[in-house]
Amino acid sequence: MDLRDSPKEARFRARLCAWLKENLPTDPEPTVLAERWPYMREFQQRLYRSGWVALSYPKEVGGQGLGPMEEAILSEELGKANAPSLLPLGHLGRPLLSYGTDEQRRRYLPPLLASDEIWCQGFSEPQAGSDLASLRTRAVREGDEWVLNGHKIWTSYAAFADFCLLLARTDPDAVRHRGISAFIVPLSTPGVTVRPIVLANGDEEFAEIFLDDVRIPEANMLGRPADGWRIAMDVVNYERGAVETGYLPKFERYLSELAAVVKTQTSTPDRAILRALGEAAAALEVLRMHCLRTLSDRVSGAPPGPESSIDKLLMTAVEQKLMALSLSLLTDTTAPGRAEWFDRYLYGRAGSIYGGSAQIQRNILAERLLGLPRSPG
Repeated sequence: MDLRDSPKEARFRARLCAWLKENLPTDPEPTVLAERWPYMREFQQRLYRSGWVALSYPKEVGGQGLGPMEEAILSEELGKANAPSLLPLGHLGRPLLSYGTDEQRRRYLPPLLASDEIWCQGFSEPQAGSDLASLRTRAVREGDEWVLNGHKIWTSYAAFADFCLLLARTDPDAVRHRGISAFIVPLSTPGVTVRPIVLANGDEEFAEIFLDDVRIPEANMLGRPADGWRIAMDVVNYERGAVETGYLPKFERYLSELAAVVKTQTSTPDRAILRALGEAAAALEVLRMHCLRTLSDRVSGAPPGPESSIDKLLMTAVEQKLMALSLSLLTDTTAPGRAEWFDRYLYGRAGSIYGGSAQIQRNILAERLLGLPRSPG
């Protein structure tokens, strides 16, 4: 594999780097989420207006009509530039593109991609986290409306969202996966209550959503009845991918920062610290090689599939190794930057749970890639 940019890709990268040099915010990213969110949104809208967001979406829905290489270059250069984090919206546009009607695509995709309207993902429930097929939220059809009742939890950025891509059971008699449908739910609809959840690091990134006799038009179903499970799998396959999410350059920056700390702390670093640093570097290199393989598949036209669970497991391993190392190095709680690293550590602990637990990812790989039988339990 030739890992160098093609002439076209090199020109794209050069234009992007020049734009970032002139347009990165000069103010530091706020630490409080209520202030950080508008900061992130304004930067993403600026990116969009200049043609740097939704690169692989068709032009007719507000995209740039480019491909996965440009998306990967964008993620890489944003990470290198330590740019503000992007809003986690790109994967939510994919089901609209694949399953939406022409009217749904025209209505919802352009403002979603422009960050003029914010979406969240209503999948997990108190009794249905990683076991998503056991969800209990119900949708009952009454005339030309659907009536929704249920409870969603761990819904990222729901407190800031205008719409929710929500899963509900429409056929209670169907076997688990087969009775689930997907809906577009405006969070301003009567009967919807959004309650933020305060995390260990103080952020209110997650929220609960309560649905009490929420009525939405029949036209707000995405896809056909019982398409919900297939739509959900498409969403999480994009959500778990390291190529799309820009985790790789972020982790490379973290590793570089920690290596610099090791060099400055002592002339003869502890062997255990050096070993931990080496293990983190090796895990990061494995992730990088896997990302290149994934990117090669995307360039060849293959959509994300169950192999995205590999991305999720590798990303979690790298993040948790780096964060554990940071605590070993930064033992002085008053040291500059220590609080930020501790926040990262707390957030990283959830990596083996959110987006489907590590156990679920291994089951997916065993059953869908390796063809192993399901456990009788």
